[in-house]
Amino acid sequence: MFSALQRFQGISSNVITAAIWISLFVALSSYAQLYLNEFRSLPAVIDHVKAVTTLKYSRGFGSRNREPKENSRIAFDLTADISDLFNWNTKQVFVYLTAEYEGQPSIPANKVTFWNKIITKKEDAVLNLQKERSSFSVWDVEDSFRQRNASLKLEWNIQPHVGLLLWGENKGSYELTFPEVKGSSSAST
Repeated sequence: MFSALQRFQGISSNVITAAIWISLFVALSSYAQLYLNEFRSLPAVIDHVKAVTTLKYSRGFGSRNREPKENSRIAFDLTADISDLFNWNTKQVFVYLTAEYEGQPSIPANKVTFWNKIITKKEDAVLNLQKERSSFSVWDVEDSFRQRNASLKLEWNIQPHVGLLLWGENKGSYELTFPEVKGSSSAST
């Protein structure tokens, strides 16, 4: 009647169809749970931020032709409970602290990342960091930060086992003014 190959194709087709429907159900039900927990805007407190701006001469820090480039680092306190972002479909949550500030008219808004962390377990999702140092030294596309004001925010990316990536950020922000270059009385502009 039917060959072994035809039977295998029929069974494989049914298994793949069932797997797609189960994956769709898993993704939609986990998204519904996250939306009910208002995952896009969870509270977080960013406090006691201290920024330091220095001059770097290395290409790895944005310098070109051995001319100095302003680099900024921060130390901060952070308190956040992001355990609501975890459910049975969450593989990991990528959490990062960003600063957004105005730039040139051709580049209206700049965004840099100072710190990040990958959280894989719900038990590790309560962040209580004291005097944490930034993971990255950042520089601007312009020559100087020129004591610009920046808005610090905690943002995250939920990476599920099945489904699409989801992004969110904390409700409030912390306003920061980039300082003058450390160890120099005047910064180049």
